[in-house]
Amino acid sequence: MNHGAYAIRRILILIPTLLAIYTLTFLLIHATPGSPWSSGDKPVHPVVLERLNAAYGLDDPLWKQYVTYLWGVLHGDFGPSFSSKTRSVSEIIADTFPVSLALGVVAMTIAMIVGISLGVIGALKHNAAADYVSSFVAIVGISTPSYVIVSLLVLIFSSQLGWLPTGGWDGIFSTKIIIPAIALSLFPAAVLARYTRSTMLDVLNADYVRTARAKGLSQRAVVIRHALRNAFIPVLTVSGIILADVITGSFFVESIYSVPGLGRYFVSSITERDYPVILGTVLLFGFVISVMNLIVDLLYPLLDPRMSAK
Repeated sequence: MNHGAYAIRRILILIPTLLAIYTLTFLLIHATPGSPWSSGDKPVHPVVLERLNAAYGLDDPLWKQYVTYLWGVLHGDFGPSFSSKTRSVSEIIADTFPVSLALGVVAMTIAMIVGISLGVIGALKHNAAADYVSSFVAIVGISTPSYVIVSLLVLIFSSQLGWLPTGGWDGIFSTKIIIPAIALSLFPAAVLARYTRSTMLDVLNADYVRTARAKGLSQRAVVIRHALRNAFIPVLTVSGIILADVITGSFFVESIYSVPGLGRYFVSSITERDYPVILGTVLLFGFVISVMNLIVDLLYPLLDPRMSAK
């Protein structure tokens, strides 16, 4: 398989994908009743409303607004923020996205370490006590939303026990990251645990694993050299997909825990109908998810060299 040509094709697919995301988001926010200036208690004077619409181009035909904003995005301009008059969307993203990125990386790291470990233990100790504990943790993680988890963690470890702060952000080396990172990591850890356990059970019963055992290899060598590498292929696929759940979960976790990330700002932009912030955030997250899926696809041959020959 020509990996260079494959990578180019996947990169080119990003263009129609992001265009579709932009189009759907643009149509949805403009189909929603109301306007960015109707969120206050008092109605805006018609003259003021007319001037605001003219200043931000909202009095233009819908097709012109679509093309104008898209043209600006292609030149790196995500437009002005309606709610933050002194900041552009690009400045808001530059300030808040690194926080969300750091939190997401820490959460995914925890999820992969915990989830893969639980899955391997559950497969090696099939139908034993460790397997039941692993399955219970996975069920709890899958069935409990992240906003419920972060609320419970704040209630128990912050309000009741006083061990951790109730909110805020001081970087990844602060104790303030513990609660939001755990809340974000529980669902992906549970999914990874289930997939790892399932694939490990299939691999451990494969012919080549039985052959390796028949040759006298220790259980440790069989698991590390043969089982884990092949079991990681579907797990790697899921890791790219559940990144979307980490991103969407950050919207609620950041809002509840007062983390100054892009997810929290995105939630407030929806209530304030800040169209440029909504569009810019959705496009950015769509790009991140698409790139992560591309990276996952390109990593397949490293785990399974047989795919290189296809």
